[in-house]
Amino acid sequence: MAMLSDTKIRALKPRDKPYKQSDFDGLFLLINPGGSKLWRFKDRWMGKEKLLSLGKYPDLPLKQAWDKRDEARRLLSQGEDPSFVRKQEQVTKQAQQGETFVKIAENLLE
Repeated sequence: MAMLSDTKIRALKPRDKPYKQSDFDGLFLLINPGGSKLWRFKDRWMGKEKLLSLGKYPDLPLKQAWDKRDEARRLLSQGEDPSFVRKQEQVTKQAQQGETFVKIAENLLE
């Protein structure tokens, strides 16, 4: 079990090409040549490989990346696609923001 730690993550240096540093249960860190470190979760949904972006390190610390990975695995175990659930949440959030904008505009016009 290759578990990452904050010390190990900080020691990872960029290379000429992007590379992956595995953690556990499908979670890995993608290190880009520019130095950015991005959390990714790799899984299979209905026989197809899926890749879910979780966030940027250090904005998303290791502990929170583990929590997001666990949540994605929980959704998979319930028969749901984590990327589809995320898209649904984004659409709902945008719709709510749109409704708020309309309400504000209506109040300004009154």
